[in-house]
Amino acid sequence: MNIIIQNSVLDNIFTALQPFLDKKDSSQITSHIYLETKENQLICKATDFEMGLCSTTNSLTINEQGIATVNGKQILDIIKRLKEGEINLYTNNENLHIKQNKSSFKLPMFNAQEFPSFPEYETLPKLEINSLELINSMKKIFPVIDTNNQKRELNGALLDIKEYSYNFVATDTKRLAMVKFENPSGNNLALIFPKKAITEIQRLFFDHIELFYNEKNVVIKSQNYVFFSHLINGKFPDYEKILPKEIQTKLTIPKTKIIEGIKVINSVTNDVKITFRPSEILFESLSQDNSEAQTQIEIDLPITEEIEIGINSRHVLDFLSQIETTDFIWGLNGKNAPFILKSENFSTVVMPIIL
Repeated sequence: MNIIIQNSVLDNIFTALQPFLDKKDSSQITSHIYLETKENQLICKATDFEMGLCSTTNSLTINEQGIATVNGKQILDIIKRLKEGEINLYTNNENLHIKQNKSSFKLPMFNAQEFPSFPEYETLPKLEINSLELINSMKKIFPVIDTNNQKRELNGALLDIKEYSYNFVATDTKRLAMVKFENPSGNNLALIFPKKAITEIQRLFFDHIELFYNEKNVVIKSQNYVFFSHLINGKFPDYEKILPKEIQTKLTIPKTKIIEGIKVINSVTNDVKITFRPSEILFESLSQDNSEAQTQIEIDLPITEEIEIGINSRHVLDFLSQIETTDFIWGLNGKNAPFILKSENFSTVVMPIIL
């Protein structure tokens, strides 16, 4: 292989591939980036077996076709130290050579033919889903996805596709977040995306995507990338049982007022007692030590009696940080019952602190 390519092009590609490398063990081929010239394109791949990314570019000159591998971290370190302009990459005697002007480097290669294969996706079922809706949904529920839970399925988010709608759902057992779309699809399907995969999807994709799937993998294709991830094999909790069937009290509240009140109490503790009254909302600290804080905001609410609720403020702030509307609905079913926060098609059910 012998190519000439701009430094900036390689920098962008190799940076995108970094999260997919096995950086713990440089003796493994998965610590390497796979390079292949095909017709007028350079194909670059990285995978840790659980996830993988393929990036292609035709912004290069190919002097000789071929395949190669190179340590992903080392090659990026070299590229970032070189100047802007053209770089020559070529293979010779099981080494990849990098050359620019008077600077040259030689890095050992693995046998490129032994690089792990990516899932074939062209014949897989294709999910017709609005890519912007999908990515925005992932962003909204991301704070609720659990980490290191013994139940693997809780370390991911469920894409639950029904005949006339689809829901994106996550839970950490203390709260459950859901984005719901009314969108006839004609099929029933449940895919559990790992948290790490959702992180990378949000980072990589901003425009139109195509999504392919089977029981084991999801593959997402855009103009510049092909991404794959293993799905989590498990049964997601029956989240619909957790959703309140009825809401006794629905309060429409400006989010700025709640954020303002909570942040005053957060100077002392994250645990907050909120009392809703006909003409105000009272915020008080629920602290284990002797420190105390309280504040109140004036607001007219359609209630005749006060309603108390104990909250972990992070659960409420996570929800409010993800909504675009100025107001949201706070649904209450009594003092120690789960409450629901809702804005448009995004809602979060939260377990309260028992008072």
